[in-house]
Amino acid sequence: MRFRSDPVPEHGDVSVPEDGQIEALLSEAPPELEPDAPAATYVVSLGDWTSDVQRDAQLAEILGLVEANGHPIVGHESRVLKNPHRRTHVGPGVARALADRARAAGASLLVLDAPLSPSQTRNLEDIAGLSVSDREIVILGVFHRHARSKAARIQVEIARLQYLRPRIRGLGLDMDQQAGGGLYGRGAGETASELLARQIDDRLVRLRRAFSKLERAGAEHRKRREDTLRIALVGYTNAGKTSLMNALSGSELATRSRPFETLDTTTRCLTRHGGEVLLTDTVGFIRDLPKRLLASFSTTLSEAQEADLLAIVVDLSDPEWPLHLKTTEAQLDALGADGIARFTIFNKRDQVDVLPELDEGTVGPYRVVSSHDATDTDALRDALIETVRGARLVNATLHVPYAAAEVSTLIYSACRVVDSDADDEGMILTFQGSPGAVARVMARGEEAGCRILLNHPDR
Repeated sequence: MRFRSDPVPEHGDVSVPEDGQIEALLSEAPPELEPDAPAATYVVSLGDWTSDVQRDAQLAEILGLVEANGHPIVGHESRVLKNPHRRTHVGPGVARALADRARAAGASLLVLDAPLSPSQTRNLEDIAGLSVSDREIVILGVFHRHARSKAARIQVEIARLQYLRPRIRGLGLDMDQQAGGGLYGRGAGETASELLARQIDDRLVRLRRAFSKLERAGAEHRKRREDTLRIALVGYTNAGKTSLMNALSGSELATRSRPFETLDTTTRCLTRHGGEVLLTDTVGFIRDLPKRLLASFSTTLSEAQEADLLAIVVDLSDPEWPLHLKTTEAQLDALGADGIARFTIFNKRDQVDVLPELDEGTVGPYRVVSSHDATDTDALRDALIETVRGARLVNATLHVPYAAAEVSTLIYSACRVVDSDADDEGMILTFQGSPGAVARVMARGEEAGCRILLNHPDR
């Protein structure tokens, strides 16, 4: 019989005051960042690669992101770029050549896999005569499509509007004044760009205020789990985190081989008894993830920051998996999660002909698994539970009188009993638990007249 976990209820959308106002705010139509209809797209991958494998992996990544946005790709290429041009990033001559190839392929949108400033985007569009998108807006578009909960939708909308705000001049709006008052009138009035900027600023204020309410409610829910052991599944996007989540907890979360399919955290319990161990599936990382998205998803990423164990999922079938692992570790360090214990899960072994040589001295504790192999995932669940308990649990031994049955019940529900004995007066229980859970048991035991035989608060 396979293990199956029920959802942890506090991880859904939380109820907050004025919840209807948040829904109304989210239902408003914000300024559009891309055309309504999918645009035929020509994709250009730019970089200074050290190998063909690295070049092909980067091209495949940006193509996957564009496809996830729903845009048909009519052509693509990789181009070496060592020194970005100040005004156009690629240089005016290269921009014209790229535009010619894009138009010949029937494209109306040119996507450059690079960060472009607002002025660089405008200059490229003037030279190319095509719409131009950069890497950041492509990633923002994928996040926008996959956001489901109120919190995720608000966070993505904040990031999109922050991206749009300095680019208003390039939206093709009529920049003439909307109203004028003459010499003694009400003033020169607002241009279209000024009006749109003010509307964006007002909407950002309301979105941040709404998200602040959700954030406070979410913080209260997380505070209730302070005594619970928590494992966060982290890793490069599309590494198979959700598939592992389903296999480890018996869930039936939707899985698709698309980047950033999971934006909302989902939590399940890994244990039936002996103190809860919670497993959380988090948003994936990617190379050069926009900083404004990292800032917007601070609450979602706090699941990684507050975890007792970070389970890093690596896709072994991707030839660039060492780079993906390095990217994930660097972004975890940047989030302030560098002091948290880590366990590496090398996934998709069934898709690899020759397994790499791995050294625990280099990568730390690890398992090589396939999420489709029950034997693998059962052993992985046991290893994760053992590792997280070893990273945080403390030991204690308590003599519980038979009359204090409620203390025994608390021990068995909040902790893991590793040994038990009895004498004429009561039970002698040796147990493990989080520092908070053990402290709670000890306080309740003292009230009930229990005797502390062993207490190691630091272990």
